[in-house]
Amino acid sequence: MNATPPAAIPPYKDAALPVDARVADLLSRMTLEEKAGQLFHSMLMMNPDGTPVTETDGSMLPFTTPDLIGDRFISHFNLLGTYGAREMAQWQNAVQEMAAATRLGIPVTLSTDPRHAFTDNVGASFNSGAFSAWPEALGLAAIGDPELVFRFADTVRREYLAVGFRVALHPQIDLATEPRWARQTGTFGSDARLTAELVQAYVRGLQGPELGPESVSAMVKHFPGGGPQKDGEDPHFAHGKEQVYPGGMREHHLEPFKAAIAAGCAQMMPYYGQPIGTDWEEVGFGFNKGVVTGLLREELGFEGIVCTDWGLLNDSSIFGETHPARAWGLEHLGVAERAARALDAGSDQFGGEQCPEVVVELVRSGRIPESRIDASVARLLREKFVLGLFENPYVDPDAAARTVGRADFAAAGAAAQRRSLTVLTNPGGFLPLSGTPKLYVEGVDEAVAAGYGEVVPDPGAADLAVLRLRTPYEPRENLFESFFHSGSLAFPEPELARILALLASVPTLVCINLERAAVVPEIAERAAALVADYGAEDSALLDVAFGRAAAEGRLPFELPRSMAAVEASRPDVPNDTVDPVFPYGHGLSL
Repeated sequence: MNATPPAAIPPYKDAALPVDARVADLLSRMTLEEKAGQLFHSMLMMNPDGTPVTETDGSMLPFTTPDLIGDRFISHFNLLGTYGAREMAQWQNAVQEMAAATRLGIPVTLSTDPRHAFTDNVGASFNSGAFSAWPEALGLAAIGDPELVFRFADTVRREYLAVGFRVALHPQIDLATEPRWARQTGTFGSDARLTAELVQAYVRGLQGPELGPESVSAMVKHFPGGGPQKDGEDPHFAHGKEQVYPGGMREHHLEPFKAAIAAGCAQMMPYYGQPIGTDWEEVGFGFNKGVVTGLLREELGFEGIVCTDWGLLNDSSIFGETHPARAWGLEHLGVAERAARALDAGSDQFGGEQCPEVVVELVRSGRIPESRIDASVARLLREKFVLGLFENPYVDPDAAARTVGRADFAAAGAAAQRRSLTVLTNPGGFLPLSGTPKLYVEGVDEAVAAGYGEVVPDPGAADLAVLRLRTPYEPRENLFESFFHSGSLAFPEPELARILALLASVPTLVCINLERAAVVPEIAERAAALVADYGAEDSALLDVAFGRAAAEGRLPFELPRSMAAVEASRPDVPNDTVDPVFPYGHGLSL
């Protein structure tokens, strides 16, 4: 008696076939609803024990993980929150099991915002947590070494692969030309040439020589450059939606993106900004056909995936507060027509949204041809095949626990923190320090400081003080916006007077964390020494201060002399303030 022959696997599951043939076969089997789901790159959270979220109160995410995968056919997600490595790996495997149980078994592509530094902002990046801790991108720029950036990105790649992240929602290569803009910490500073060099190294480190099973796909952002924000406000919020070019430097902001495309970056994210006073249509870049199709695709030759920034279509609830859709210039349109405009513009995917039914209706109504949907779905499926997700969607939780935060990765990050520190002033050779002085510290862990001297509770009893500060900002009432440090860069009274009083009472090493370009002329004049950091542990600062490590950093943007100078500068022009306290590239060697 003959045994029943095994059912032939469908061509799209046959790894021996060319990718294009697999894409065509899978696309031919998909319903319109399944295709529409691919056009959404939504958000997920996980339970701390590594299990998927199966209940939601709607305060952050309106749907559960099974809803999104099983009912809405979405298969691209970014993970919110900080968790353990083993738990992240277990969670990703559970998510992949859900995806495997769907009709076609299309694996999930998981992405993340940066996770290897110190900034914790649910809308932009997460602190390193279990991952190796490096300086922010500004700190990598302060070092200015493409080989280091390659090693950093390669480390990110290996740690991401261990837990299942296959798309990096970075690097961010906007130019830091408006000193007040909140997103500068994720950039490589104000210099287009340096940013272009570093992004090429970054893309190579994430993706390798070409995109493949050992790659993490780089979603470069924010095209065509999100630095020139009017008044330095951020277009996550309606009062920051305008992007302006009073200095005529629009083409200058494109230089890093040309370099990223030349390096083979797989994905690109347009920013929220609404260009004002140019020959571009005055609508947000994700809806802007002249920018996405005309400039990015046709002029610059980009063939990869274009994913909009998060939340362009629907109003959303963030921390229980309502935020309008970031449909700048198209606020008057309904959700469906906004989606149609983004598709018309050439965007492939909607970031942070989960409404595939809108796309289904656009096709069924005749507003958007199904062939247009097919073109984007084919790009998205192709990347899944190239990344090897159909063959190997799962990861090893034990290997993840061994790999993430590995000792050599952590040591490389710690060394980079030290190199990135920038000595701004050192009158009289105050640094390096010696001996075991009596130390008064503020903003420094006393237990760490005790390894360098005798910590005393009062500055009057100290030989010297160490004071760590952060760039000033104006707090915003909205909870989500409070994470985006905006407004004045100058220390307000009475805080400035208190700082200066300390500097007058004891020789003080001041270290200021530069997430933006702080206005510090009085502090620079009166500190015994002034150092800038861009994400560094207390031990990194003290190692440099006591001569145990060398600071190599140079300022990645100028430090203005006053807020009046900032307000008079042009947002699109790098280093444009009059008579800065410290120019771009300043830094001393000890």
